[in-house]
Amino acid sequence: MLIQTKTSYYTPEEYLALEEVAEIKSEYLDGEIVPMTGGTANHNQISLNLAMQLRLALKGQSYRVFINDMRLWIPRNRRYTYPDVMLIAGSPIFTDDSNTTVTNPSVIAESLSKSTQDYDKGEKFDAYRSIPELQEYILIDQYKIHVIQYRKTPDGWLLTESQSVDAVLSLSSVNLQIALSEIYDLVEFD
Repeated sequence: MLIQTKTSYYTPEEYLALEEVAEIKSEYLDGEIVPMTGGTANHNQISLNLAMQLRLALKGQSYRVFINDMRLWIPRNRRYTYPDVMLIAGSPIFTDDSNTTVTNPSVIAESLSKSTQDYDKGEKFDAYRSIPELQEYILIDQYKIHVIQYRKTPDGWLLTESQSVDAVLSLSSVNLQIALSEIYDLVEFD
């Protein structure tokens, strides 16, 4: 016997109202609300390390660094998400007066988990590519030293991978180099 389950669909406004009072964060995917999984110590440390390196290197310049509590709206895909780290060149463009949702990151970074890595590399990256300001997308493995970087070029997105603690992440959009040893500082692998 096949049991059908009813999928509820929500408007962006309904999602935002529910998210305002929710105990856990959820993403909004064109009508569906998807609860987010909790992060690990490594996930949190990687996000903090990268955000800190960006903030320190770009201090006094016209950049803003946001971490996983800042929501991103992707209008073309009707999607709300919470990237682990976002860098915005210039002033953030907020969707409303609440200053909780931005639309214009130039760099997005995600710390990969076993449960989200396929989504982060696939469908989520597809959505992120629709953001006109986005120049670089960084995927950081939390289980081993492995950083994947996508850089926007006139011919498409260029992929670079680094798998050595001695390697350097070069962000061309902000002319900045960050050692992988800094990104993985205090991260403990099993």
